[in-house]
Amino acid sequence: MSDTSSSENGAANGGNGAGEQQMPPQIRILGQYIKDLSFENPNAPGGFANEAPQINVGVDVRVAGQKEDDYEIELRLTADAKVNEQQVFLVELVYGAVFRLENIPAQGLQPVLLIECPRILFPFARRIVADMTRDGGFPPLMIDPIDFAGLYRQKLEKAQADQHATAGTS
Repeated sequence: MSDTSSSENGAANGGNGAGEQQMPPQIRILGQYIKDLSFENPNAPGGFANEAPQINVGVDVRVAGQKEDDYEIELRLTADAKVNEQQVFLVELVYGAVFRLENIPAQGLQPVLLIECPRILFPFARRIVADMTRDGGFPPLMIDPIDFAGLYRQKLEKAQADQHATAGTS
């Protein structure tokens, strides 16, 4: 066993910082909240049909900078249920959080904001949607896990296609 401390190890390396390690990346949630929530049940009590509704789920992620290392992430979920084009229910949720991101290189920031942060928020938003549909008189809607990496790739491809289209017309 060695009695050498880490400060002595730094001195042994000449004190030039060559032995120092970079701080690991950190993602911290400073707060999370429901920013907007809407549940519509326009045909109650007639909307409780025996026929299973067709449910379309929409997902969007938005990012806004707060201050130096703090970012607000909004996870937007929409669930639209219809039977024969008649509205059964509509749920719209904007679930937000403020994240503090530290020691993340600039090239890795966007993937963390658009993939990892929404992935952390999703289980909370999913539970809210399930509770809302259950409280509205329907079976709880358990939204399937979302591939945020796939959504991120789609956004990048669309942005590149838009950039090429704009470059081709100018």
